[in-house]
Amino acid sequence: MAGIYIHIPYCRQACRYCDFHFVVSVWQKKELIPFLLRETEERKDYLEGEVIDTIYFGGGTPSVLEVKEIVSILNSIYRNYPVSQEVELSLEANPEDLKPEYLSDLRKAGVNRLSIGIQSFQDSDLELMHRIHNGEQATEAVKNAQLAGFDNISIDLIYGLPRQEKDFWQRNLDKALSLGIQHFSAYHLTYESGTVFDHWRKKGRIALIPEEDSLKQFKMLINTAKQQGFEHYEISNFALPGFRSKHNSSYWQQKKYLGIGPSAHSYNGVSRRWNFNNHKRYIDGMASAEDYFEIEILSLENIYNEHVMTSLRTSKGVSFLYLKTRFGNQGAEYFRTGIEKFVKSGHVSVDNDIYSLTEEGIFIADHIIEAVFR
Repeated sequence: MAGIYIHIPYCRQACRYCDFHFVVSVWQKKELIPFLLRETEERKDYLEGEVIDTIYFGGGTPSVLEVKEIVSILNSIYRNYPVSQEVELSLEANPEDLKPEYLSDLRKAGVNRLSIGIQSFQDSDLELMHRIHNGEQATEAVKNAQLAGFDNISIDLIYGLPRQEKDFWQRNLDKALSLGIQHFSAYHLTYESGTVFDHWRKKGRIALIPEEDSLKQFKMLINTAKQQGFEHYEISNFALPGFRSKHNSSYWQQKKYLGIGPSAHSYNGVSRRWNFNNHKRYIDGMASAEDYFEIEILSLENIYNEHVMTSLRTSKGVSFLYLKTRFGNQGAEYFRTGIEKFVKSGHVSVDNDIYSLTEEGIFIADHIIEAVFR
């Protein structure tokens, strides 16, 4: 089984925290779509005939597309790839786009999972982040999706925001989980280079929240999700039983996937390939039959690093036996040597041969993963 990711880089306006590849000139999408269709067809052999069990429209804001544009891309995929009848077909969307008629048409087109970029239900948070929607629209979007028949809905939330009132994070969690969603992703704000927030931080206009407050919010997140029956199956992801994201899980399990569009990544087990993260360079490269991507052949060391990184981020953890089988005694012992101090400190637990992060370990996951990299 394999997955296909389609990157739609357009946004109606720029959020102050975001460093993903996006273009605010939404009208340009009509120029891009023929090249998405062309890449979908030209790369039909990349996955070597594996059945596609997940299709994911990400961005950017894929919900700026008209449904007929989404259908044209899906038709190209169905023509050129074997697609499972039980395919998970996800679309990222912003609340302001999810009107009843649009949602109904998405359902008819085959979209069966929505990932809604809410970020917060508090208007002051949304204004600070420069989001278009308000809290009322966020709630309405979820309810509209449910009325349209969507029963696999995920939302995104951000915590660790500057200037946020103390009880806002708990109120966001309570509101989100009162809406009957099946999945949510919660990300701590990071100040990515080149973003407005990073510029403001350097100028002293906003400040990072204290680490102890970040830890409190993180524990609040874990406890609230657990009380409501959500599985904490990846550092930032929570799902009711049976509703884990199949597409994102395929990344963490190192399954093959094809990425279509500017900045999209692909992986076939041997190499990693990524398209230029520039709208014009991508189109010009395809139009002139020149390279519009870069490629890296993966070494065994690369594959080891990716395996331990993605596995430690999930509740599945890292199997010592698998490391020995896949990377030999030397690779397995390197991992054990690097992680042993975190076992002793209580940041990593060991159950039989499985190494997993504890709640305390999740908060310093990047530090732990760095220690076992080769």
